Order: sequence, then structure tokens, then C-alpha cells
Amino acid sequence: MSTASTRLPEGRYGRSSDERADRTLKVVGAVLGAALLAVIGFLGYHYVVQNEISAQVITFDASAHAVKVHLEVHKDAGTDGYCTVRSQAADGSEVGRADFRFTGSATRIDKVVTLRTTAPGTTAELLGCHTG
Repeated sequence: MSTASTRLPEGRYGRSSDERADRTLKVVGAVLGAALLAVIGFLGYHYVVQNEISAQVITFDASAHAVKVHLEVHKDAGTDGYCTVRSQAADGSEVGRADFRFTGSATRIDKVVTLRTTAPGTTAELLGCHTG
């Protein structure tokens, strides 16, 4: 008893439809992957290059109704902006938040700012800095 082969002879009729579909999927996947990497790279570059103001809290001193915060701000010359600082109580509730403006041509600013609080604050946290 002989069995009839349902496979086509190798190399005689070109690629099968499954092989063509696999190759198409690989090409589409490679193109989409490259596009995703390009978008991530652009957004990362834009975030790093366009961030014209950066700051950090050096020290802070809390009292009953205020927190004195020593900020060190680095910015581009001529760029105006503000930094947002907040303070929290021991239980984690927010007791104060304020924006502090920085203007002028200096690229490095050391400044002690006073954040008024509604209760004794135990922290001084820099939330971020923005141009404008």
C-alpha cells in the first residue's frame, strides 16, 4: 500500500504562504520596534535637553509654623522659573506647599526660602522646577 504525499516538491513552486506571512510579520515587527526605539529616544533626549532648571534641597529647618528650606538651583542664564516645595507632618499629611520664583542671569542660585505651614512640618520635599 502506498501513501500519496501532500507536500509539494522542494523549491519547485516558490515559497509557501506560511513562509511569506512569517517573513512579513518579521519585517513589520522590526519596523515597529525601530519606530518605538526612535520615539523613546526622542522623548528621553527632549526631557534631558529641555530641562532648563534643576534644584535640590540642601538642608531644612522646621519650626511650629514654617520650614526654612535651603535650595540650590541650577538654570540656564536668563531663564526664569519656579520650584515647588512642600512639607509634611509626622502623620504624612501635607501641611504646606509653595512655589518659589527664580529670575536673573545667574546660573547657580543658593537661596534659603521660608515655607509657611499649618502645623509643624517634619519634611521639606522638592516636587519639581519649571520654566515660566
